[in-house]
Amino acid sequence: MLKSFLPLALVAGAALTVQAAPISLFDGKTLEGWEGETPQVWRAVEGIILGGSMEGNPRNEFLTTRKSYKNFVLRLEYKLSGTEGFVNGGVQFRSKRIPNPPNEMSGFQADIGAGFSGALYDESRRNMMLAKPEKALLESTEKPGEWNRYEIRAEGKRIRLILNGVTTVDYTESDPAIEQEGLIGLQIHGKCKAEIAFRNITIEALPNELPPEKSEVPNR
Repeated sequence: MLKSFLPLALVAGAALTVQAAPISLFDGKTLEGWEGETPQVWRAVEGIILGGSMEGNPRNEFLTTRKSYKNFVLRLEYKLSGTEGFVNGGVQFRSKRIPNPPNEMSGFQADIGAGFSGALYDESRRNMMLAKPEKALLESTEKPGEWNRYEIRAEGKRIRLILNGVTTVDYTESDPAIEQEGLIGLQIHGKCKAEIAFRNITIEALPNELPPEKSEVPNR
């Protein structure tokens, strides 16, 4: 259910902007508010969003929100299962659809699977891993083939990825040309036989303008 913004509060004579309460991005029954190849690739099944096929996924596919977001806390659970190929998916954010090829997206991705869970990738833009956890940390944190909790915090230039309660990435974007607003998208990677499932998808909107200490920290 959509919850309204809380009013401004006054603290010690200064205005304090209170963030919005979390809202659900998935009603558990339909893909209302989302856009993608449905039902061929993406479908709503018993309270989850399911993408891909064990019969094979020839190319990357994304299911995206119709609304753009700037600063936010996105929380969801995912489960990735596969038998062949590059078994991988992800969560796009501050991203956009691109015209060529039209199935692709450009922007930040919180990676999932193939040894890259908890990592931050720049999809179809710089095409590089921006930050990733140590292998030992990932192996002790992720539960392959089971439900995992992902939290993505985008606050100005600062991006944090939290996997099952453990911070795997704390990254600050140094390029002022990189967009800080865009769509959220769910990905199933191409060239694999795999399915990815998402559930309990909520977003907590943060103010568009944040104090410097909230949006800038050294990269680690």
